[in-house]
Amino acid sequence: MFYLVGLGLFDHKDISLKGLECLKNVDKIYAEFFTSRLFGSNFEAIEELVGSKIEVLVRNEVEEEHKFIDEAKELNVALVTGGDPLIATTHSDFLVQCSKKGIEYEVIHGSSILSSAPAISGLQGYKFGKVTTIPFPDYNFYPKSPYEAIEENLRMDLHTLVLLDIQAHKDRYMTVNQGLEYLMNINENLEREGLINEDTLAMGIARVGSQDVCVKAGKISELIDYDFGGPLHCIIIPSKLHIVEAEYLVEIAGADSKILDDV
Repeated sequence: MFYLVGLGLFDHKDISLKGLECLKNVDKIYAEFFTSRLFGSNFEAIEELVGSKIEVLVRNEVEEEHKFIDEAKELNVALVTGGDPLIATTHSDFLVQCSKKGIEYEVIHGSSILSSAPAISGLQGYKFGKVTTIPFPDYNFYPKSPYEAIEENLRMDLHTLVLLDIQAHKDRYMTVNQGLEYLMNINENLEREGLINEDTLAMGIARVGSQDVCVKAGKISELIDYDFGGPLHCIIIPSKLHIVEAEYLVEIAGADSKILDDV
């Protein structure tokens, strides 16, 4: 049997009772933390909670070798990951492989940034459009697609959740500030007038699921130098606001009360 278990958002206490029971009863546990990781717990705390040793896999062992699937032919094997395990398309492929090889499987879900960030933002969940991700730029790699996805959502009066790049193997996690700078650099180099500029309303969110979660709203010019603290971060670009959403941004997220005049 193969089990795919989500650990949740922030620390080892976020795992579900179902997930914990599963991990206490399997023969072998593997973990990958390159798609997400828990910043509120160290690895030893997770092992102590589970009561078993956990083998952490590097990226090629997860994406290419798949030894945990082969072992599941004879053993009860679990692979744990941060968040909800099926959010990453890499993980959904494991279920396809299990099906082809006749291996039974079970998915135990965890809380995800895709639901938690929109929730803590105070914006109405059904008004979110396409999710996009800002990557760390590299040589000859500075895609405009995140900016264009936000524009597309804005044209349809939809909010945008913007995920920020994670390179866990390099201990490198993009900040809200870096993400906003990325968007502003694209805006400056457009050959047309873009919909996103320094006066655009934005939200920076950090450490969702922790006791020191940070939710701050304001113009991009106000947020681009704001200290959001440690990772993990994400950005939300709101579209047209309902009065209830606007009041939340003012009272909870510290937005300028002038946004109420535009509702």
